[in-house]
Amino acid sequence: MDCHNYITAIPERKRGQHLGREERGAIQQLKKQGYSLRAIAREINCSPSTILYELRRGTPLRKSHRGRAPEYNAKRGLAVYEMNRMKCRRPHHIIRCSEFVAWVVKQIRTQKWSLDACVGYARRHRSFPATGMVCTKTLYNEIIAGNLPLSLFELPEILKRKHSKKGNRKHKRLKGRSIDERPAIVDLRTEFGHWEADTVIGRKSGKEAAILTLVERVTNNYLAIRILGKNSASVIHAMKGLQAEYGERFSSVFKSITADNGSEFEDFAVVEGWGSSIYFAHPYSSWERPVNERHNGFLRQYIPKGVSIERYTPEDILRFADELNSRPRKRLGYQTPEELFDAFLDNLYIA
Repeated sequence: MDCHNYITAIPERKRGQHLGREERGAIQQLKKQGYSLRAIAREINCSPSTILYELRRGTPLRKSHRGRAPEYNAKRGLAVYEMNRMKCRRPHHIIRCSEFVAWVVKQIRTQKWSLDACVGYARRHRSFPATGMVCTKTLYNEIIAGNLPLSLFELPEILKRKHSKKGNRKHKRLKGRSIDERPAIVDLRTEFGHWEADTVIGRKSGKEAAILTLVERVTNNYLAIRILGKNSASVIHAMKGLQAEYGERFSSVFKSITADNGSEFEDFAVVEGWGSSIYFAHPYSSWERPVNERHNGFLRQYIPKGVSIERYTPEDILRFADELNSRPRKRLGYQTPEELFDAFLDNLYIA
């Protein structure tokens, strides 16, 4: 009976491939027939050294000089090959970085740093030898594989989902000048003194304390001020405190502020009377204030959603902001927002 869908010709083996079952069986038969190493290699289409190594793998050691010498066995050669393949993986670099790993775990659990902040800070300050460290990608891979004493819940950034940007919803009235009127230099992040503002709440139900947050776009310096409630009067009261703190230099420190379009910023445009330019993002367009939104997410590491802010004192809120400002950032060359903002203020006061 004819087999139209099959062929009996053995395909030619390509050089450079590992030996298979068929090649090992052929080596065993050719060896029994007395073929030399080079003759077997020509038949198999491989290097003579490959045949030599395979014969060593598949030939048992001779235990005594009595009896016949042990012969090559294809099954034994395959078993030894598969065992060696299981052991041929590269060792984890993390094994030789125990001190670095211990330091990373400490920074994450006590300072809530990110993995990249740990790696960048250690490299910038040469805290560990280069051979005693691994890169950020390796740390993430080891955590996902379960090889580090950290869980994914201790690194919430891993679990965040990416949201696609949607179009602006125009039906809600802006509280003042639109972000569309904001100068292009603000988007470039080259000039100090341009801020983004928003509020953070604890529980959605009931009237209770909230947090006014502001972020400087160049230095990423983060201000978090506990206010009595999510309302316009509380926000303006907090801004008057900042005006009193910086005095006549307020307009130089806060050249512009881009605020959310929420009801708590209803009267925020009055700040323009102090020398600052105020702009409002489009309704339901949080991505127009990306720096502020990201830092509010960092603040949630200290104040989870649904937890009342009444539990925290104003000093607690300030301490949380100070800890965030002391974290090294990749975008800042692994410098801290605190260092850059202090340098900005020093230059301002000198001038």
